[in-house]
Amino acid sequence: MTDWLLALVPQYGLWLLFFVTLFSCLALPLPASILMLTAGGFAAAGDFLLWQAVLAALAGAVIGDQIGYWAGRGAGRQIAERRKQYPTQDGLISKAEQMMAKGGFVSIFLTRWLFSAVGPYMNVTAGSLKVTWITFTMAGIAGELVWSGLYVGLGYGFGGNLDAASDLLGSILGFVGAAVAVVILGYLLFKLMKSER
Repeated sequence: MTDWLLALVPQYGLWLLFFVTLFSCLALPLPASILMLTAGGFAAAGDFLLWQAVLAALAGAVIGDQIGYWAGRGAGRQIAERRKQYPTQDGLISKAEQMMAKGGFVSIFLTRWLFSAVGPYMNVTAGSLKVTWITFTMAGIAGELVWSGLYVGLGYGFGGNLDAASDLLGSILGFVGAAVAVVILGYLLFKLMKSER
């Protein structure tokens, strides 16, 4: 499917990028990140402007997030119960609920780009837990801006060399993930030591 979608980029370009990111934020298994890298490469080749590619990805992602959030506001528990029938989705829903309980705004922000597999489930969870729309939207836009800017920007910087861009991105995300884990563990250790005093 990835090769088929990539072959459509020259023909449908920014609209394809918009719809793929939108549907990926609704938990459909589409290669949005790879498509963003590819769009960055096309922008580097002059097929469209870099800001247009970032904007198309950002708009699709934000609209997808909003659909998930409002679905969660309306029928969040029912959606979660239906999806819990599938072991993979049940684990992601549980992870989203745990992250939301601990982090709120920060969790929403991080699930847009660093823990993106949890993102669609976080949208529904945030809606079902009645997180305020403005909090969800601000965290979502900030995170989606990082996601779309990072991926499209790397594709642009590497001129469409997907292998090199993917390798670098994997290293960056691994480093950022480790740094976030260290900060969280340090904070928890600090709280534990403070409570023992």
